[in-house]
Amino acid sequence: MTLSEEATSRLADVVELQPTKNSELQDRWEMESGSEVHQYLENELKEYYFRDDNSLIRATSEAAELVDVEPGVETDPDSDGPPSRIRVPELQARIVEVLAGPDEESESVVSVLHKVRDAFDVDPTAEDVRSGLQSLRRKDVVEVEYRTVPTFRLTVLREDLEVSVAD
Repeated sequence: MTLSEEATSRLADVVELQPTKNSELQDRWEMESGSEVHQYLENELKEYYFRDDNSLIRATSEAAELVDVEPGVETDPDSDGPPSRIRVPELQARIVEVLAGPDEESESVVSVLHKVRDAFDVDPTAEDVRSGLQSLRRKDVVEVEYRTVPTFRLTVLREDLEVSVAD
């Protein structure tokens, strides 16, 4: 199956963002709805993606080779633990830098928001930080603990995780 230039570019997004959800692709592709994303995936990229046990969108190994883009998550093949390398948007990389470590008390979205603002002199919204935390959670580098509000911490030591910023 030969892909158009647009389909190849969008397949590269799937490879880079995996594991991902319709809503992340909707934002990236500037589509109106998750249904529109689903239709595009089924009509244009059906052979190159699948949904895992948690219904998250993942690219096939053939897709990764086809687009020559590094996957968003790489795990040590000798380990069942969290990934050793991730490629994420800049805000998510900043979250990893300031978020409580695996042996520290988990923290709320608002706490992480303030730490990001203080450390980087940027002004993301609470929703952007929440979304970033949830994306990192899907990549298995952040865990959630439910207290009065959901709180988050890293699942891996910072020094054991290589983080690069995706374009």
